[in-house]
Amino acid sequence: MAQGIKDKVAILGMGCSKFGERWDASPEDLMLEAYNEAMADAGIAPEQLGAAWFSTHMDDVGTGRGGTPMGIALRLPNIGVTRVENFCAGGSEAVRAAVYAVAAGACDIALALGVEKLKDTGYGGLPMATVGTYIPQWYPNAVAPANFAQLATAYRAKHGVDAALLKRAISHVSIKSHANGAKNPKAHLQKPITEEQCLKAPTIAAPLGLFDCCGVSDGAAAVIVTTPEIARSLGKTDLVTFKALQIATSNGWELQSSEWDGSYVHTARIAARRAYAEAGIADPRTGISMTEVHDCFSITELVTMEDLGLSDEGRAVYDVLDGDFDAEGRVPCQIDGGLKCFGHPVGASGIRMLYEIYLQLQGRAGARQLSNPKTGLIHNLGGQPSQNVCAVSIVGLEGV
Repeated sequence: MAQGIKDKVAILGMGCSKFGERWDASPEDLMLEAYNEAMADAGIAPEQLGAAWFSTHMDDVGTGRGGTPMGIALRLPNIGVTRVENFCAGGSEAVRAAVYAVAAGACDIALALGVEKLKDTGYGGLPMATVGTYIPQWYPNAVAPANFAQLATAYRAKHGVDAALLKRAISHVSIKSHANGAKNPKAHLQKPITEEQCLKAPTIAAPLGLFDCCGVSDGAAAVIVTTPEIARSLGKTDLVTFKALQIATSNGWELQSSEWDGSYVHTARIAARRAYAEAGIADPRTGISMTEVHDCFSITELVTMEDLGLSDEGRAVYDVLDGDFDAEGRVPCQIDGGLKCFGHPVGASGIRMLYEIYLQLQGRAGARQLSNPKTGLIHNLGGQPSQNVCAVSIVGLEGV
């Protein structure tokens, strides 16, 4: 492997808006909310920023194309602003670009920011987006709940899991996320739920019920990165540094061959393997303190535990029910509520996940603070199980 990114770039500051149905705020307002917090946290002036990357998915829903929406909203000092989009993994892509720019010496301090304003459309899910002129000729037409319900069905068939047991495990994931989100004042959904509520909720796409599906949200998140040396020169201590940044993109194998059985996410396993190698982590079960994963549906989180090597094949159902990924568990997951309850403004989600890990590592997560975490993993999936982009990032305290 190439030299990798380990400990070459540190987080200087981060910010995150309140997520939810933000009728009170425009995309510009949300960007400013996240940016102002990040800049105050970093303790720098705008003139110290060298470059920026801007993540937004639904560019035509109030935000606009290119880098100018962010440059104008934040009155950035005429630095380069590059818009990136990689489905739901766009936030992680923006972070990767900013980190690589600093590591390469192209700039001293860089900004990555993601935003999405989806509720103003009045549409309950994601607005329809074009997938290209010719793709509909061969690409199956489906919606996200159906695509991820198929993941659940394939997983159950492969591992011989009883349908009722799998439903209970999926529900446990949802209950955990709601319990964690209830401690997070910035979360979209802040109410705990019971197992009875979850199991009896209306079915969206069997076996996924209402509480097993994340909604869409308005929100923004931002991160400012620099070298550890510059961070220390600015008075920063207890640095959080990047250990690995990996992205794996589908090449058609899953959808266009009969070899993939649909019970896991192929790219997640590849990205995770590369990230562990880059970070020098031999065993993720002991080397990772906590995770933020892309729980667009609760079955996705369950399957991801196996994709990341945190559960053995076919055992995540039992590990979930045993509480291994609860706030007090072996490797806590979604301690901020995850996509399920913190919310999912598409272009911001990858950066929001990093925000929670950063707060936890610095002991600043308030009522949901974990005990002495050292490292954290962010899993950010864009697309669907059969065709996607998967980013796996690892951050931790400097020198760990």
